[in-house]
Amino acid sequence: MYDKLYVGIDDTDSNEGMCTTYITSVILDELKDCGYTIEGYPHLIRLNPFARFKTRGNGALSFRLILKSEKEKEKIRKFILDKVGELAELQCDKTNPGVVFYDGEITDEMKSFSIRTIRDIVSIEDAQKLADKIGAETFKFKKGRGIIGALAAIGCELPDRTYELLAYRTGENCGTDRLLDEGSVRKMNDETYPETFDNVDDGYMAIEPHTPCPVLYGIRGESPEAVRKAHSIVKSGETIERFRVFKTNQHTDMHLQRAAKISDMEQFKCYIVEGEVKEKPQPIEGGHLIFILMDDSGEQECAAYEPTKGFRDIVRQLAAGDKLRVYGGIGEKGTLNVEKFKILELAKVYKTLNPMCECGKRMKSAGKDKGYKCPKCGRKLRNGLKEKIEIQRTIKEGFYEVPPSARRHLSKPLVRMFNNGLK
Repeated sequence: MYDKLYVGIDDTDSNEGMCTTYITSVILDELKDCGYTIEGYPHLIRLNPFARFKTRGNGALSFRLILKSEKEKEKIRKFILDKVGELAELQCDKTNPGVVFYDGEITDEMKSFSIRTIRDIVSIEDAQKLADKIGAETFKFKKGRGIIGALAAIGCELPDRTYELLAYRTGENCGTDRLLDEGSVRKMNDETYPETFDNVDDGYMAIEPHTPCPVLYGIRGESPEAVRKAHSIVKSGETIERFRVFKTNQHTDMHLQRAAKISDMEQFKCYIVEGEVKEKPQPIEGGHLIFILMDDSGEQECAAYEPTKGFRDIVRQLAAGDKLRVYGGIGEKGTLNVEKFKILELAKVYKTLNPMCECGKRMKSAGKDKGYKCPKCGRKLRNGLKEKIEIQRTIKEGFYEVPPSARRHLSKPLVRMFNNGLK
């Protein structure tokens, strides 16, 4: 008789280094070397991107072990806790790791809890209460906030899923410039897209992190086979210490919930909402663009921030009356951070011109309340009306998205939406 043990780990990294995926990968490699069996792919679950207390990528990890005895469980538990304590960034005030062990069946309540951590704000007390109820063991380092994500990663269903292959650097290289061959990355993208995606972005290697973490690169795709093939093409000028494929909710839009109306939306949550553009988008300091989405219930300020680069050129073309379906989340300042949108209906836009003179020249104003005067022939027109002309718009109805370099972990790119059926 074999027992199944779920292990969840979260909140081990900081802005200065480390990565929970790396700690998990080290643990899995050492367990395999000792002859233990890991069932399936480890899960990398991204949680609410607007959670106020989160580590760098807000990703939690889980995996399943097949055990032969209760004695093995005790040994493995001690090994995992020791390894987390050894590798986690415990010196950072914001890093509060948590580890969860669970040997039961995944319940509906656990699944619901996972969705809540991805779409809402969940407390340590909420997580501990559920763990106690289902008989899961929780271990907290410092404040132990990581038990929230650890428990969520165990219970998260993946009806839609992607895979990510993460390649890791050797310890001495962490914090130095990564030595990836850009030509090989472009070749990889040419040969594997769209089975892999978000690899490159206008002169930018999107697979390369820009933090001092152990990750050398990450390749995201639709299958383990696709990311492994891509990995075989990429060339690096430095040694790869190890690599691992994770099954994940990244790029699935799992963080989004539909809002029936604008007034239903709340801060720190992510939505799909429909409305009408109130007025032409306005630039603000920093290169950001702001527009107001409205419906009968209220208004919501929306932003295309500077890092979205060319996406702002699309937003600039929006006009009052355009009907949109907007995808994004509401952050600290109450502004909706736009991830993508669909133009459902374009409004007609007009410009007004002074009337034409009989001589064929466009007339000019003769002064306030004095009508118009032709600059060519001198003819005057006291009660002339301005001419209203429709402007032909270059923007089209349909979907538009931010570039890969600005895309959130959970946001579904259009290539996945079109390949898997638009929603």
